[in-house]
Amino acid sequence: MQESRLFQIVYYLLDKGQATAPELAERFEVSVRTIYRDIDALSGAGIPVYAEAGRNGGIRLMHDFVLDQAVLSGEEKQEILAALQSINITRNRGESQTLQKLSAMFRIPSENWLEVDFSRWGNHGFDKEKFELLKTAVMQHRHVRIRYAGTDGTVGERTVQPYKLVYKSKAWYLKAFCTEKQDMRTFKLNRILDLLLLEECFERRSFPESSDDAGEDYPLVVLRFPKEMAYRVYDEFDADQIERQENGDLTASARMPEGPWLISFLLSFGTQVEVLSPAHLRDEIARQAGMILEKYKT
Repeated sequence: MQESRLFQIVYYLLDKGQATAPELAERFEVSVRTIYRDIDALSGAGIPVYAEAGRNGGIRLMHDFVLDQAVLSGEEKQEILAALQSINITRNRGESQTLQKLSAMFRIPSENWLEVDFSRWGNHGFDKEKFELLKTAVMQHRHVRIRYAGTDGTVGERTVQPYKLVYKSKAWYLKAFCTEKQDMRTFKLNRILDLLLLEECFERRSFPESSDDAGEDYPLVVLRFPKEMAYRVYDEFDADQIERQENGDLTASARMPEGPWLISFLLSFGTQVEVLSPAHLRDEIARQAGMILEKYKT
């Protein structure tokens, strides 16, 4: 929001020549103090803006200042418009005055190239509402009370300090500091059953970024699939992780975190997967399959 307002302030001053701080505060619906902070931010970014005291004073730009679009290449202009459009998508907005103004200034039509739907099939809006509330919590540093379904089958409530929304492997996750566990945790958005945005704010802590994304500490899992499962294998694994055998079968090798998620993931393939290694994972899948057999025999 601030970046959009800063641009609009510059645009307004270019159009009007000058304006008072109360005038800008009223136009952009913020306090006079916020306007002066914005002016300091613009000045710090190299925009020649200054405030002049007196009856005829006000906030001005240097008389020879222009937003020089010529310093941008055609590709850079397209990238700016594409970036603005992607920001609008995450805000669930179909249009943006900033996007329209820059598109007109650059004389480039803004292509409607991206569409993101945060809801699952059959979901009627709660996923979008959940995403918006969590985005607000991240931006405003506000606590959130969530009801969460854990991997152990329990459903519990906890208060978290949201740090980041992450999209990984076909799902959205929330990285947050859990006040109960006093540690950073990752929550899958689909398993957040309910949430309440609290008024209480928090100060962001300095946490190192997770280094386990590459999965170097995970065991190497080797799987064999019949050729009929190619559509699913290429959905789940990168092409460089897959090797096609002479008979058409596929072997996939990937480092994967062990635990309930991996077991349920492998069982989702039914009889169309064979675990080649590690041996203990192969044994565990066999044990789980035996338990399923016993359940249906009775």
